[in-house]
Amino acid sequence: MEKLRIVFMGTPDFAVGILDTILKNNYEVAAVVTAPDKPAGRGQKLNQSAVKVYAEENNLKVLQPTNLKSEDFLAELAALNANLQIVVAFRMLPKAVWQMPKLGTFNLHASLLPDYRGAAPINWAIINGEEKTGVSTFFIDEKIDTGAIILKNETDIVETETAGELHDRLMFLGAETVVETLKLIENNQVKTTIQPAEETKTAYKLNRENCKIDFNKSSKEVYNLIRGLNPYPSAYTILSDNGNEYNIKIHDVTYIIEEHDFKPGKFIASKKTIRIATNDGFIEILSLQFPGKKKMKTAELLNGMQFSDNASCN
Repeated sequence: MEKLRIVFMGTPDFAVGILDTILKNNYEVAAVVTAPDKPAGRGQKLNQSAVKVYAEENNLKVLQPTNLKSEDFLAELAALNANLQIVVAFRMLPKAVWQMPKLGTFNLHASLLPDYRGAAPINWAIINGEEKTGVSTFFIDEKIDTGAIILKNETDIVETETAGELHDRLMFLGAETVVETLKLIENNQVKTTIQPAEETKTAYKLNRENCKIDFNKSSKEVYNLIRGLNPYPSAYTILSDNGNEYNIKIHDVTYIIEEHDFKPGKFIASKKTIRIATNDGFIEILSLQFPGKKKMKTAELLNGMQFSDNASCN
C-alpha cells in the first residue's frame, strides 16, 4: 500500500464537502490550491473562496496562484512532494501541473461522463429532463473532462428536484466516490476505462441567454429550466405591464397541462396566484424576485402589488 500525500484543488462549496470527507478519512492533505480572493459587493471587500475558508479553519496550507504556469507556483507545488492531486470544481490545469505527481491527478465531475462535460453538469441534467445522473472520477489529460474514467456512481433525479437539492446529493455521492477512488489508487487496483471521443450532451456555461425563459416551449420544458437554475443563477423573464418592464427571477413553480386560448407568456394574476401561459398549459409561480427586492412568495407579493389584464412575459 502506497501512502498518499495529496494536493487538493477546488473553489466552491461543492469542493468543500469532498475535502472534508478526505480529511475525515485520515488522508494527508499537503496543501489546498484555490482561486485568489476577489473583491465583491458594494464595499469591494475581498471575498474568499469556500475552500479557502474551510482550509484555514482546518490549518491547511493554502496556495492561491493567479497564473498556474508561473515558475514560482510550479516550484512551490513541486516542493510539497505530493504524489497525488485531486481536482474538484476548479479550472483547467496546464500539463506541467497535472502531470507533476507520480500517481497522477484525478478530477471529480458531477455527471456520468462522457455526458455533460463542461461547466454546469448539474443544471443541464435537470434542464434537459434527465431521469438519472451521477458522478465520475477520471485522470486529467489535455482536454476538458475527457480523461480515462476510474469510477462512476449513478443516482436517480427526482422530478421535483432543484439544481440546489441535486447539488447537495451529488456532493455526498461525490465524496464517497473520491474515497473509493483513493482506496483503489493507494492499493494499486485502478482499472481505467477510456472515454469515447464524441459526446452527445454538453454542459454549456450558463449565461444570460440560456437562463431566459421561453414560454413558447412546453410547460414541462419551462418547469425543468426553472428548477434546473434554482437557486442559482435563476431563470428569468421580462414582465411587461402598463408600459413598465421588470426583469424578474422565477424560483419555485409547478406546472399544469391544460388547453387554453392565451398567447404563450400571458401573465395571469388573481388575488393569490400567478400563472404564465405556455404552449400547452401554465406555469404557476410559487416564489419570485423583482429587481431590488428579496425573494418573495407569490401571495406575499400580491398583497402589495397589482397587475393589469394586459401583463405578459417575453
